[in-house]
Amino acid sequence: MNHTPRIRTVVSCTLLVVTLAAGATACGSPEDHPLSTKPYDASDQISFNGPAEEEKADPDKPLEVTVKGDDGRITDVNAVDTAGRHLAGELSADGRRWRSTAPLAAGTGYTVRVATENADGAPGVRTLSFDTSSPKKLLKVAFGPQAGTYGVGQPITAELSVPIADKAARATVERALKVRSTPAVTGSWYWVDDKNLHYRPKEYWPADATVEVRSNLAGIKVTNALYGAEAKPLKITTGDRIEAVTDASDHTMRVLRNGEVIKTIPVTAGKPGFSTRNGVKVVLAKEYYVRMRGESIGIAAGSSESYDLPVYYATRVTWSGEYVHAAPWSTGSHGYANVSHGCIGMSTGNAEWFFDTVRQGDIVKVVGSMGETMTPFDNGLGDWNLSWEKWQKGSALHQGAPDSPQTLQAARLRPQV
Repeated sequence: MNHTPRIRTVVSCTLLVVTLAAGATACGSPEDHPLSTKPYDASDQISFNGPAEEEKADPDKPLEVTVKGDDGRITDVNAVDTAGRHLAGELSADGRRWRSTAPLAAGTGYTVRVATENADGAPGVRTLSFDTSSPKKLLKVAFGPQAGTYGVGQPITAELSVPIADKAARATVERALKVRSTPAVTGSWYWVDDKNLHYRPKEYWPADATVEVRSNLAGIKVTNALYGAEAKPLKITTGDRIEAVTDASDHTMRVLRNGEVIKTIPVTAGKPGFSTRNGVKVVLAKEYYVRMRGESIGIAAGSSESYDLPVYYATRVTWSGEYVHAAPWSTGSHGYANVSHGCIGMSTGNAEWFFDTVRQGDIVKVVGSMGETMTPFDNGLGDWNLSWEKWQKGSALHQGAPDSPQTLQAARLRPQV
């Protein structure tokens, strides 16, 4: 049944001004030109399929604006929601109908300005406003880490409340998650699994940078029944570029600040059978005291490899238990041999200095070890062990999902010395 809904209508008082080119001639004065007059109220000329007054529009239905009768045409439609997002649409060739080509946002308000002209070419305008109904199912996003200052290796994380597997839906989500760095960098999101994304630049973040993260998903349709929710934005900063590079083959750690070596430390790394993982790791946490037991990494109590030690100045780099820490029991091997069960050990004085120098997000890189390479996501923050080419393949906006995604594991595993 056709009916004309009661819509909150606002008549614009905008004047359209036309400047005549120099030297042009006209039969009458400029005031006689149709476009020089105040736009007429086009309320009786325009209809649309919006909700009746006090009702809300279904965001799943497209918005359609049409001309009544045979007089005049639509010249432009500008639809904007309360967040400032423009609704895409298409105007028919004859100017008789405009129809939205993108889904409306849910749980928001829209202002629609329709510009028209009558048979004499005079301009008209009608401004409509309406609200859309709220979604029943919401997709929430939580950004990480917490606000603060981090090292240049700290990735940004986004955890979704609902798993998203569909590629088109993933693209919608990813397109709405905005990361801005000052200074600017090239970066990309990577889908770790259906509920977790990581963002990193092509290279490390610049030192002393500001990184702001926000979501534009609120009200946006993700799947047939799922819409984005409001998300708390995140702002972090970076400090100096601190990199600790351990060469397990010469038992030495070199610590660099902004590219300059500031300290060289004799260390011991993992011995055969317990070799330290190669690759780039990111500082996860700093723990002044940790009790380390061999049983936590599968060493039977009472065996020749068993241990139960109080450990100080422990800087964690993997969830499976790799630390940089004080190892006074192996001082004679520092700089000469690898005798640990996977950790990087050093003197108590050097471990205290390291503990005080680094922060969460700083880089700890190991080369020259007999161990495997640090995995990207299941044992800490190994994001930097993927090449930029492989990283981009994890984006829904580039080449789709990675060939073999890994599930993000948040388990806090026991330490190894």
